[in-house]
Amino acid sequence: MKDLYVSWDEYNRLIEKLAVKIYDSNWNFDAIICLARGGLRVGDTLSRLFDKPLGVMFTSSYRENSGTTQGRLLIGDALASAKPLPPGNWLLADDLVDSGATLVEVVPAIKQRYPGVNEMKSAVIWRKGASVAEPDYYVEYLPTNPWIHQPFEEYDHMRPSDLKARWGS
Repeated sequence: MKDLYVSWDEYNRLIEKLAVKIYDSNWNFDAIICLARGGLRVGDTLSRLFDKPLGVMFTSSYRENSGTTQGRLLIGDALASAKPLPPGNWLLADDLVDSGATLVEVVPAIKQRYPGVNEMKSAVIWRKGASVAEPDYYVEYLPTNPWIHQPFEEYDHMRPSDLKARWGS
């Protein structure tokens, strides 16, 4: 289980590959829901590429040990969007499926809360081998379940004073 380090260029390229997979499927959807925080960049990019409205649902399960240990899943009470999302088919976007617990719990929760959703499919960059759930779309399958170091994680342990020291202003 070797760690996987991902650069910004690679991260963006993987989101683009995910978009092509979704596009090639010819599945029509009316809105995108991204799971914050990991799915924010994925959802934002897909929303722009497909010109679909974006909703954000906050979830959290990696809170212990500086975000490296998965605990009980918390699902936010509301879906945030600038205006009500259209009913119909929704695409759920996240960065990865690790254990699969989030995907297993969030999809039925969204369908229960938003009865106008006809069909929901999921899209992620990475699918780990240990996942109990298989997303509808993914770019890379990781059978050895590596810990993924995503490029934005450098900010988890940085503060504005660190940036000031870096940039000398």
